[in-house]
Amino acid sequence: MERLAREARAARREWPDDAELAATDPDEQRALEVARDGLGPVVACYVEARTSDDPPRFSAREHRLLRQATRDWLECFARCHGVAHDSDATVRAAAELLLETHDVVAVAELLTGVPEG
Repeated sequence: MERLAREARAARREWPDDAELAATDPDEQRALEVARDGLGPVVACYVEARTSDDPPRFSAREHRLLRQATRDWLECFARCHGVAHDSDATVRAAAELLLETHDVVAVAELLTGVPEG
């Protein structure tokens, strides 16, 4: 979980600040990679733990790490579309959507509202 959170935070720091964001072109390929390779493993970690035969109880720290990683990746996803987004989504909400949609890109779109369709 710590590695997932570190990777998410590092990815988030690579993006331009909000003032520069408007000048960036949407990058659909990068959005796909962010969802698949970033958000996906975070949500999968949660789903795998919760659906195991003996589900673990996450500590408060582990919940914070998963929540922050989820939010960082969702922010990166939105920024791929040139949108600043301050997410309040939880990993549980993302997991529930993943179980419904079976599509991590759809999860990111639903939780961020981008791209606007």
